[in-house]
Amino acid sequence: MSERTAPRRGAPSAAQGIERYLRHVALERGLSANSQAAYRRDLEAYAAWLEARGVRDLSAVTPETLSEYVVDLGRPADPAAEAARPPLAPASITRRLSTVRGMHRFLFEEGLLESHAGSGVRTPKRAQRLPKALAVEDVEALLAAAGGAPEDGAPGGDDPVGLRDRALLELLYATGARVSEVTALDVDDLLTGAGRGDVWGDPLRALGEGGLLRVTGKGSKQRIVPYGSYAGRALAAYLVRARPPMAERGRGTPALFVGPRGGRLSRQSAWLVIRAAAERAGITSEVSPHTLRHSFATHLLAGGADVRTVQELLGHASVTTTQIYTQVTADTLREHYLLAHPRAR
Repeated sequence: MSERTAPRRGAPSAAQGIERYLRHVALERGLSANSQAAYRRDLEAYAAWLEARGVRDLSAVTPETLSEYVVDLGRPADPAAEAARPPLAPASITRRLSTVRGMHRFLFEEGLLESHAGSGVRTPKRAQRLPKALAVEDVEALLAAAGGAPEDGAPGGDDPVGLRDRALLELLYATGARVSEVTALDVDDLLTGAGRGDVWGDPLRALGEGGLLRVTGKGSKQRIVPYGSYAGRALAAYLVRARPPMAERGRGTPALFVGPRGGRLSRQSAWLVIRAAAERAGITSEVSPHTLRHSFATHLLAGGADVRTVQELLGHASVTTTQIYTQVTADTLREHYLLAHPRAR
């Protein structure tokens, strides 16, 4: 059936189209609650833009309408406007347009719209920005500043919050997991090898040499990621000395990382932990949870890891997403070339 000739069973309003599409992405595509919330924000902003122009029926939206929407998103804010907003960056415009296109495509395929208004609409070119990664020395300083350092292979430190923060940052850097993935972990997601004992019974024996982590990523897809002895010992110290007294303040939770009231640690709290550690470490560049993820990927590739392996560890659906990290290691490759090749100079 032609994309321009699909039958229409009754064009929905913007509000009806949004609710129908959000049910689709929640039930059939299994998007996370965070992704659903982002979709809703983008689509409600789009609906408000349509309403301001008197467009209430999605069948009235044309490719020209969406092109105008893209241009408007990139315009400087009008100080005289009631709801003045800054112009969006190309990446944000691309994300919003992708969400809007997805809704129009879905409604077209459901036979609720006669045409797919998003086809042929160009997105703005995105600047190729390299991910920000810390030097290995800065990562080590960041981890040390978190406190609760295991010394000489044994659990160290007495402050429960410091022990938790050190374990959190060690695990983020050791696995490259997203902060939302790490805060969603349960203790039972720490996997141990045969003969290593039980995490609940003897954490140091079970985790001290490292292990595997069961991570649930976007779209509820699970992957297994290894972590080393540094993260393992930090986790063991936290599970022995810090988590029990912190967790008993709550109502009982399987969460790996808990807050001061015994509930699951939030993403926002994890972000504050990282920022505080960066300040104590004297790191002047901006550091976020994603910085450790970028550093993980960059350092692996610089050390000779295969791009496909890094893709699997990060949970990227496409290797294209991972390949941006290969540009970060270009300086390292050039340095190795200059040192190793007899006719490089």
